[in-house]
Amino acid sequence: MTLVGVGVLLIGVAFLVLAVFVAHVLNNLAGVLDGVDKTVQQLPGQLDDMLNETSNIIRESNQTLADVNEKMEQLSPLFYIVGDVGNATRKLTSSLVDVTESMKEKSETGKGIADTNKLGGIYGSFALGYYWLKRRQQLKNDYAEGEFTGGN
Repeated sequence: MTLVGVGVLLIGVAFLVLAVFVAHVLNNLAGVLDGVDKTVQQLPGQLDDMLNETSNIIRESNQTLADVNEKMEQLSPLFYIVGDVGNATRKLTSSLVDVTESMKEKSETGKGIADTNKLGGIYGSFALGYYWLKRRQQLKNDYAEGEFTGGN
């Protein structure tokens, strides 16, 4: 064998090794493509199931929303009543505040008049005398009825 024959033999062996390697890679690629083919074949069925579940969820969501709307319609008069009660109490308290303010102003005016005329001591004396008179009448009534306890 000559040098050319040995070179051709080496090239042939290299092509054989390369062919075996390419065949192994192509065989693995065929396995991957077979798995992809199975997945793609299952995909329409899975999409149908997923779309059916999605439509069921949307249908139940619509039913739930309709139920919530119905219950809100039933509760809305209650909310209106609570709002009316709140407005009424606000109006009542504001009128009470107005009355209290006017009474405060009147009592401050009366206090000013009593202070300027030096009548505070006279009013206090009359109030104390009135209290003693009522207390004395109460004690007499209690003693007459036999309920006198002595203290208060």
